[in-house]
Amino acid sequence: MSLAEELERLEAIVRQLEADDVDLDAALALFEEGVRRLRVAREQLGAAEAKVQAVLEDAGGSLRLGDLDV
Repeated sequence: MSLAEELERLEAIVRQLEADDVDLDAALALFEEGVRRLRVAREQLGAAEAKVQAVLEDAGGSLRLGDLDV
């Protein structure tokens, strides 16, 4: 799943957990799924940040910070 899809699913999980009619077993399963999806989303975000950093490195190996849309 893409990062956007992972975040959408996490939002859906939060909505389900906030519902008054969720039983304990279902809530626990949703919580576990949410934790797994959060880890995946963090890994995807970290990979994207590493790619951006690699693109921004100049030929001398130093990191130059700037706007991505430049």
